[in-house]
Amino acid sequence: MTTNNEWLQRYSDSILGVFGTPPLVLSHGDGCYVWDVDGRRYLDLVGGIAVNALGHGHPAMVSAVSKQASEALHISNLFTSPGQVLLAERLLEISGAPAGSRVFFGNSGAEAIEASIKLARRTGRTGIVAAEHAFHGRTTGALALTHKAAYREPFEPLLPGVTHVPYDDTDALRDAVNETTSAVVLEPVQGEAGVIAPAVDFLREARDITRAAGALLIIDEIQTGIGRTGTWFGFQHAGIVPDAITLAKGLGGGVPIGAMVTFGPDVSALLTAGQHGTTFGGNPLAAAAGLAVLGAIEEEGLLDHAQRMGEHLESAVAAADIPHVTGVRGQGLLRAITLDGPISAAVATAARDAGFIINPVAPEAIRLAPPLVIQAEQLDALVSALPDIIQEATEE
Repeated sequence: MTTNNEWLQRYSDSILGVFGTPPLVLSHGDGCYVWDVDGRRYLDLVGGIAVNALGHGHPAMVSAVSKQASEALHISNLFTSPGQVLLAERLLEISGAPAGSRVFFGNSGAEAIEASIKLARRTGRTGIVAAEHAFHGRTTGALALTHKAAYREPFEPLLPGVTHVPYDDTDALRDAVNETTSAVVLEPVQGEAGVIAPAVDFLREARDITRAAGALLIIDEIQTGIGRTGTWFGFQHAGIVPDAITLAKGLGGGVPIGAMVTFGPDVSALLTAGQHGTTFGGNPLAAAAGLAVLGAIEEEGLLDHAQRMGEHLESAVAAADIPHVTGVRGQGLLRAITLDGPISAAVATAARDAGFIINPVAPEAIRLAPPLVIQAEQLDALVSALPDIIQEATEE
């Protein structure tokens, strides 16, 4: 049998090194657990970075994808399929989109952002305002909205006209938005920044500011959407109606898919026939996966469950009073356990050795985005193990 280390050597010899060298070679999963090729089991508290909304091997996903694979995988966008239409209708329904709203399907979150940039350009304006520490993807258009210098600088000059303002700073946003602004693009919770949630009023103020300036408000729900924060979409916590949202990650439950939802007839009319396109977006397989995810979330009550499990984690961590842990932040099951020093990478390594997959998203924060089906006892297992994990991580 080829071992984990042997696979990793072959990985390094064959895969372009843009991701660095991964620590594990995973072979399969079941629910909230995954196994490496050496047969070791791990509790998956990252969920493919918020992608595996139903975990691994969920019966609804297996059934839907298997059935669709036996019928049709791809038909091109020269045609459509019942599944594509049904998924679009369902997204319009759960997002509360008004009459005249529409959906564009792509393959990824970055592709959804690219569509939103073109949507914004069709207003006739070129300025875009995004937030500091934002992450919107790594394609060149999306990269212009992403803030991290290490991601941007090797590829500059990027798309012109993008301004970054401090997140959750209403005054800075108001000062930056003017008659040249085509759109403001914001995440409801900044995941890559370390799971930073703004004040509820921030998105409401952003809505008022953009409306007054005649600019679009585009909410990036790529990580926060599809139940991750305890509502279908993160913007719903603020009670606003955006002009567009971008989706991906949890929507396909592991099958690649992205989407942009445009709200209302005026915004939906900005992109017309021939102005955008994609080869694979919304194909029958992706649509079947999306419908299975949305159906299971509704049937199993996973929105409320995500909210309860997130609160349970927060309470359990607080009660455990773990050295070097300062708290839990975030919404629903998009959470960060915060630390009193830059030890998250060492904690993630020690956690992996103990059988837990977590994400050191920032030097002083561990991101958790587990499958929405995770149970309290599984979260408790991490909390119980954290003192020993952190002790190992902080030993000299």
